[in-house]
Amino acid sequence: MPGVSPRGTYLVIADALRKEIGKGRFAETRLPSEAVLMREHGVARTTVRRALEILEKEGLIHSEPGVGRVVSDGSERRPLTQRMSDMITERGFAVGDAFPSEARLCEEFAVSRTALRSALSALEGRGLLEAVHGKGRFVRALPTSTHDS
Repeated sequence: MPGVSPRGTYLVIADALRKEIGKGRFAETRLPSEAVLMREHGVARTTVRRALEILEKEGLIHSEPGVGRVVSDGSERRPLTQRMSDMITERGFAVGDAFPSEARLCEEFAVSRTALRSALSALEGRGLLEAVHGKGRFVRALPTSTHDS
């Protein structure tokens, strides 16, 4: 990558990939590998990864096991913890309200119990939920914003 960018090289790469995605360059195929992107832009792997992380957070791309990174099809790609945090606000939960059971949440979000428990643990760690042994989980605090992650 010629010269140093005042914006940060990873942001420049993210912008370039965003434009290519907008033009439909990767509509039928996966994105180039990290190694290919490193060579194309003349940067280190960490720089490429930072650029790709931005596009993943924006929901433009996602990783598919065994395939690589592909352009998202518009389906829900927010992290599970974000979706569950947003659920507290969207459904009008109040502090002290019972949170849905693990079985119900697994079905609603179409995720494994392992993935769900990891997200619940993260929400508990952020102080949004509280687990009471033998009784379930309860809302302990409300998210501070719609993007509280």
